[in-house]
Amino acid sequence: MSYDPFDFKSALPVINEDSEFFPLMSTEDEEEMNNELMPEVLPILPLRNTVLFPGVVIPITVGRDKSIKLIKDANKGNRIIGVVSQQDVSIEDPNFDQLNKTGTTALIVKMLQMPDGNTTVILQGKKRFHLKEEIQSDPYIKASIEPFDEIKPKADKAFKAMVSSIKDLAMSIIQLSPNIPTEAGIAIKNIESISFLINFISSNMNAEMDVKQRMLETVNLGERAQLLLEHLTTELQMLELKNQIQSKVRTDLDKQQRDYFLNQQLKTIQEELGGNTPDLEMENLRERALKKKWSKEVSTHFNKEMDKLARINPAAADYSVQINYLELLLDLPWNDFTKDNFDLKRAQKILDKDHFGLEKVKQRIIEYLAVLKLKHDMKAPILCLVGPPGVGKTSLGKSIAKALGRKYVRMALGGVRDEAEIRGHRKTYIGAMPGRVIQSVKKAGAANPVFILDEIDKVGNDFRGDPSSALLEVLDPEQNSTFYDNYVELDFDLSNVMFIATANSLSTIQPALLDRMEIIEVNGYTIEEKIEIAKQHLLPKQREAHGVKPKQVTMKNDVLEKVIEQYTRESGVRSLDKKIGSVVRGVAKNIAMEEPYNPSVSKADVERILGAPIFEKDLYEGNKFAGVVTGLAWTQVGGDILFIEASLSPGKGRLTLTGSLGDVMKESATIALAYLRAHSSLFNIDQRLFDQWDVHIHVPAGATPKDGPSAGVTMLTALTSAFTQRKVKPNLAMTGEITLRGRVLPVGGIKEKILAAKRADIKDIILCQSNKKDILEIKEDYIKDLKFHYVTEMREVIDLALLKDKVEEAIDLTVKEDPKPVLN
Repeated sequence: MSYDPFDFKSALPVINEDSEFFPLMSTEDEEEMNNELMPEVLPILPLRNTVLFPGVVIPITVGRDKSIKLIKDANKGNRIIGVVSQQDVSIEDPNFDQLNKTGTTALIVKMLQMPDGNTTVILQGKKRFHLKEEIQSDPYIKASIEPFDEIKPKADKAFKAMVSSIKDLAMSIIQLSPNIPTEAGIAIKNIESISFLINFISSNMNAEMDVKQRMLETVNLGERAQLLLEHLTTELQMLELKNQIQSKVRTDLDKQQRDYFLNQQLKTIQEELGGNTPDLEMENLRERALKKKWSKEVSTHFNKEMDKLARINPAAADYSVQINYLELLLDLPWNDFTKDNFDLKRAQKILDKDHFGLEKVKQRIIEYLAVLKLKHDMKAPILCLVGPPGVGKTSLGKSIAKALGRKYVRMALGGVRDEAEIRGHRKTYIGAMPGRVIQSVKKAGAANPVFILDEIDKVGNDFRGDPSSALLEVLDPEQNSTFYDNYVELDFDLSNVMFIATANSLSTIQPALLDRMEIIEVNGYTIEEKIEIAKQHLLPKQREAHGVKPKQVTMKNDVLEKVIEQYTRESGVRSLDKKIGSVVRGVAKNIAMEEPYNPSVSKADVERILGAPIFEKDLYEGNKFAGVVTGLAWTQVGGDILFIEASLSPGKGRLTLTGSLGDVMKESATIALAYLRAHSSLFNIDQRLFDQWDVHIHVPAGATPKDGPSAGVTMLTALTSAFTQRKVKPNLAMTGEITLRGRVLPVGGIKEKILAAKRADIKDIILCQSNKKDILEIKEDYIKDLKFHYVTEMREVIDLALLKDKVEEAIDLTVKEDPKPVLN
């Protein structure tokens, strides 16, 4: 590739002694040009890729419609225009503010219509001017101008020497560049005016637009000459260096060794231009190491590995492996920390804005910030957010990072089965790499990021090791300050990292790993909370995603409640987000097709867009029959009501269980029946009935598996109701486990169960006394219509649940005479 310090191609049409536009200017011509009076207002021609200097003649190809109109109008008048270069050459139609404020007045010498349809204009620069203000912008820019004269220095020896040096440098560049015509040297020799000489060379030199514009704006001729001299010196040095490189390569040329020639040329170019040679690569690594803030141990290890690299042949496979290892050590943030933001009020606002509800989690984060603000040194806690899908566990990590002002990084653990994913591979293996923990910290670029360990309950294990055991060191605040990665081979401090794990269930997490984390339950949302989340977050997000303005689609609370209850069944809001997105898309279709529609979405619009309701509201079915009791259950998608039915039939005292019950619920049924037999006298039940009547307990929806320690009190109430033929009080539900001694035990999932009861219009709820603390954590507004009864013994449950009178169509529980005595 040739390199031309001067670009005389534009000047070639006019650098000719036979041309009527001969560019050379005498001192008398320059004085006459400076004395010319210029108009106060001129049409302004923007130039995209050149700068016009006074006295210089250049051809310009005009392509813009505005520019062609300007040239034609000016050519009919005095042919004087203002020429100004653009600040940004990529703009097709610049306005007044996008032009440089210093330009040159120009005379339209000649206008030529080229064969290809373009218009070429030959311009001669006259005087410099400053743009004052815009007069018009259409059909082309007109502006008022203020001409100014350059300041000429004293013609002392120093200035004359500088001008002579400029001429010599220009002639040397022309001689060294075979692509520059000899006419250029003749032109420079014949120029008398010093100002025009500097303008002529500045205009034709190979320089960036901003360099030429700076020379045009320089009022003092001496300073402009100095700038030009510095630029020409640099250009000459570059040209000489190029010729030296070519000469050096040419001396090594051998017709019988072409491959050697190519390698030698490449090596020479790299040496001269600072190429990536092995020696230079090692030098770059050492320079980067000097800037690292690492310990003496890491520094010693790095230098040792650098010495090892120096002994490896660059062509060997181990060389690239060692380079990658050293670059990893340099990229790791050993002691690079981001500054924490201790504005607790700001952090609270961010958490409240991004997530509705989740008060316990927000309170824990604010507590952590408060302690860190006071102590300035605290081992980061390992929090584990446990809850059903879609409640915002993962997205909460981003809000925490934003509130703290820390970097955010996330590692998905679902399906991870290889221990090396956590601890890394040893360097001896082919394709070895560090573990994902170290890779994530490197990606964060800071040693104290907010690190999300997503789906920690879904970590697997196989013959390649147990990743959950490898996580023990990562998540132990007492050990992770010296976390050892097999690839790094050095202890890395993870104690400043704020780990936040997420899980849907604690049952699959290794107990030792669970012990190292602080468990924070993120329960499901109430209908009221879901409505607020939909209004504040989901609906605005879907509007933006589908290009719909806020006024074009709105949803009232009752409409949102219909979508929540009849089209979703979940604890979180992920499905709700999708359904709202479907509604917004339906409205967006009407907007795009310009069809009439109601911006306020109605319930009928919801059914039209989403179809018939998918789920029916959980309704209380009544208690006309004895043995039917309403229980409360927890599922992965929230709470639900559960009907347990008990019936009696003549037989021999056999117990039958149906409804896809799990082992725990089967045991609850057996315990309930055993307790009732042992304490039959408390409930006025003849002992002989248990031997003469078969008992059948059924939980409806038999295709759905059911299990859990929450149905004990419900089953015992159902059995008692069946044996006494007393029905259960209306609008009542219960949950709890029992023992053989009749004690009521607390159960979990209380919030979800209470919300399910409220959806089903339940008014009275029986709970264990120990579960009262769970009720206190629920906002009073959500449970204001519910009445809670706290119990400790099963006798209390029966007294609260069963009515005194028997059902209208009671079973005739007759007892056959038994000669054997009955023990009470």
